[in-house]
Amino acid sequence: MTTSVVPAPRRESAPHLRVEELRVHFTTADGVVRAVDDLSFAVDQGRTLGIVGESGSGKSVTSLAVLGLHDRRRTRISGRIFLGGRELVGLPEEELRRLRGRDIAMIFQDPLSALHPYYTVGRQIAEAYRVHHPRAAKREARQRAVDMLGRVGIPQPGRRFDQYPHEFSGGMRQRAMIAMALVNDPDLLIADEPTTALDVTVQAQILDLLADLQAEFHSAIILISHDLGVVSQVADDVLVMYGGRAVERGSVEQVLRRPQHPYTWGLLSSVPSLHGDADADLVPIAGNPPSLINLPAGCAFHPRCRYADRNGDRCRTQAPELRQVVERGHLVACHLPEAERRRIYRDEISQVGVAR
Repeated sequence: MTTSVVPAPRRESAPHLRVEELRVHFTTADGVVRAVDDLSFAVDQGRTLGIVGESGSGKSVTSLAVLGLHDRRRTRISGRIFLGGRELVGLPEEELRRLRGRDIAMIFQDPLSALHPYYTVGRQIAEAYRVHHPRAAKREARQRAVDMLGRVGIPQPGRRFDQYPHEFSGGMRQRAMIAMALVNDPDLLIADEPTTALDVTVQAQILDLLADLQAEFHSAIILISHDLGVVSQVADDVLVMYGGRAVERGSVEQVLRRPQHPYTWGLLSSVPSLHGDADADLVPIAGNPPSLINLPAGCAFHPRCRYADRNGDRCRTQAPELRQVVERGHLVACHLPEAERRRIYRDEISQVGVAR
């Protein structure tokens, strides 16, 4: 007789992630790579934080630090990371391994490389379950995996259990990765560019699936993306990173509808809008992201900022602190006075919106 496996009950305490003054530095032959520098943020249970920025801004490095996946022999990590009140920085590797998959799980960008090609998809999901439930019988783990495959919308999950990753489409593989990430009901789910390689219809299905599963499991989610359209659809809060630091943070409404940092303006201006002029040209950000070995003095964005000269030499000599603006919870790291930022956005930037 087949035993139906139901999700374990949620823990009573409301888990959340809190990161304080995180620094992740790598030592290389060319110098120290300051991949993440003095980063702080929090994610509450049942909410989604979108982390956005160009490649090399420190988004994925941050997520790997939360998971404890950096090589400690080559990486210097300082600061504090709390999950449900428990500090993760400095935990022994064995304890971190017990947390990964059970309390924290990750959906990787490329499911084809993340899934092992020699084992069936169902076996890999079942093994992820048995790692944290060693007393579970194989039949129980199989049923749990089949249930999860069905829950993420894969048809005929019993048959799909015995198929290999190459027999799944891209969207199906991503759904299987989500099933594997959620098989142990984690409190925190990190999704690193989960829809990058998918077409727009499958992308919408995956985003809807994440939203539905979050409502069911009440997990906190960190969504890492360079796609502001995706973030605007699913995130509650947004963290904008540049050069390993936070330059703007707030609710999705504050950051994407009333942004105050020139870098955020640049990201928005480079995204096509369904509400703007169809013939209008996109406005890319001039220049390239900075080297994390030789970051510019002062504000790291000043070599690419159109407004750096309005503060004399301050942008070139002094790094701005992340400060709250008039709106509560909206923080910006910029030397421009808030009144001037609002005027610039109103007069020059506001006609460019996020594609939805």
